Amino acid sequence: MIRTILKSNKKNLTLELPDDLVGKMIEVIAFSVDETTSIERETEPIEKRVDHLKDRLKEFTFNSGGYRFDRDEANDYE
Repeated sequence: MIRTILKSNKKNLTLELPDDLVGKMIEVIAFSVDETTSIERETEPIEKRVDHLKDRLKEFTFNSGGYRFDRDEANDYE
């Protein structure tokens, strides 16, 4: 996989593929990104990027409130 963020000053862009992608079907997607956020994120240490991601995903987390799975209870059919 290749992921590159760049700023092009021309309409044409040439990509050089690694040997393991030659002869395979590939997908190329181009879209604009927030320049400062994306580039700053790429240069941050991995720990800071992980913390940022955890903070953004916090609203999607689930707290089981101490629930514990009991296999015997789950298989008790009587």
